[in-house]
Amino acid sequence: MTRLVVKLGGHALDSLSPRSAVLVDLARDVQDLRAVGTDVVLVHGGGPQIAELLASVGVASRFQDGLRVTDPLSMEYVAMALSRVNLHLCAALNQAGLASAGLSGVDAGLFSATSLGSPWDRAGGAPKVRCEVVAALWAAGLTPIVSSVAVDERGELLNCNADAAAGALAAALGAPTLVLLSDIDQLRSDPDDEASALALVTSAQVRDLISSGAAREGMRPKMIAALDALAGGAQRILMANGTRPHALRGALEASIPTTEVVQ
Repeated sequence: MTRLVVKLGGHALDSLSPRSAVLVDLARDVQDLRAVGTDVVLVHGGGPQIAELLASVGVASRFQDGLRVTDPLSMEYVAMALSRVNLHLCAALNQAGLASAGLSGVDAGLFSATSLGSPWDRAGGAPKVRCEVVAALWAAGLTPIVSSVAVDERGELLNCNADAAAGALAAALGAPTLVLLSDIDQLRSDPDDEASALALVTSAQVRDLISSGAAREGMRPKMIAALDALAGGAQRILMANGTRPHALRGALEASIPTTEVVQ
């Protein structure tokens, strides 16, 4: 059996309706992969939903180096927003015929992490992973749908970046491929120039883009997650626009604009 980790985030999650074309296509793509013997786990973010909930209660969203600054109050709202995303994702994917089960990184100790400290507070770094619950769901014929809430050494909640969580999970599972689906087509050597899109980059090139600031804001944690997954044994990381029709299949087949990151 082959294993595949897919991260879904950004505006690819704008619609959580069972009628969402993005989610219907995703369900069919995962079904096709399962039919040929690939176990898939989906990790999701929820940035727009978190921002909307925080704004509704008058709490400002703040970011540093592409990561959300998460004080204890914000952490509670982050957990609420991600739980809502998880429920609706599972409902939509099950409705589309993909037998799915939702969980967070808290369940069965899936994700444990350490706070990044000031200024991020309750934001955690790349988590340590216990894979047993994922393997158990696969054995039961279910596709795990995972939110990136983790716990620290005291059992307190932490907000882990979903890209980082997906990268750590891919490494822990020995998945040869990690797919990062957001609302961006490709990595760019110049983030302001569409013509600088990169189809293939090495880990050394990614480190240069991070150090130069070209991989900035939300792209920075994506590329750090890619490096972590490669260091953990993944063979390639694919980044593509999850709002495109059948984006997962397109990324794997390179039939849509995709950036592939390799050693």
